[in-house]
Amino acid sequence: MSDTALTLSAGQEISDDDRISIAKLADRLGYHTFFTGESWGRDAFTVLTMIACHTQSIRVGTGIVPVFSRSPALIAQTIASLDQISKGRAILGLGSSGRLLIEQWHGQSFEKPVARTREYIEIIRKALAGQPLNHEGEFFQLGRFRLGSPPMQENIPIYLASLGPRNLELTGQLGDGWLPIWLHHRRLPALTAEIGEAANKAGRDISQITVAPQIICHVADSPEELQETKQQVRAHMAYYIGGMGQYYYNVFSRSGFQDEANAVREAWSAGDRTKATAAISEDMLENITVIGDAASCRAKLDRFRSAGADMPVVAFPHGASTDGIKHTLEALAPNA
Repeated sequence: MSDTALTLSAGQEISDDDRISIAKLADRLGYHTFFTGESWGRDAFTVLTMIACHTQSIRVGTGIVPVFSRSPALIAQTIASLDQISKGRAILGLGSSGRLLIEQWHGQSFEKPVARTREYIEIIRKALAGQPLNHEGEFFQLGRFRLGSPPMQENIPIYLASLGPRNLELTGQLGDGWLPIWLHHRRLPALTAEIGEAANKAGRDISQITVAPQIICHVADSPEELQETKQQVRAHMAYYIGGMGQYYYNVFSRSGFQDEANAVREAWSAGDRTKATAAISEDMLENITVIGDAASCRAKLDRFRSAGADMPVVAFPHGASTDGIKHTLEALAPNA
């Protein structure tokens, strides 16, 4: 069986003890990577350092940190430190995030996100390789210094969160992995082909890029639990479509759910969260998420593998309990 990873947002309402317990379980079950993203709560690197100190084999990855939130040199320093502490287990997941978060939380202008991401990758790779940061770019002009404390890995993998055409092209050209979210399983082959085409033009091959879609998963043992989970996931989706700006609205629209996305956004803008949640269709749940009993969840996860996922990343609905997360991890474990 191919690799399986998991992701827990740094802001997810789980105690540190429970987060560590989940990570230890995933480590024992053979999960490949423990990813953590960040928004406006706790930062990803600190949480991952905690996880690294309590695990043995599972890799630790940012999934993702926005390029607008830190300088490229600081990202290089921080991921190198995490790699040292984890004894060579770090993965760097980068993305541009969205205009709303970058401008209203970080206070940065959301300008040229693809070009900025490209320059970040170039600088970070140069720094991690121990080269002098002599760089004259569009966004950064750097010189003289080199990273004083190198990582353990010769090449820390850099995964990119991308779905738009130019970002997919960048992933093919420079990425070691691809971390999409809210992806219809039927879209995966076509988008992977776009990445592969860009990789070929850059003298690379798609086999060099780990396809790692983040998928909301929950194993429910009763009809009542299933209905409760569906309601949680509907609210989760509605929040992304209605409350997270244009980017995620576009993601769902491109997956064939424009009518639903329009209905969610209209209701959300009017302040009607109940109506927005109700606009999430059964078809969206069936094709974008993995929820149901253990057998059906394993089959649905295999649909993503068959569509081209090298390493599905098990994610969890907002509001998922620690027990529910552990039960899902056990049911979907690589060795289950």
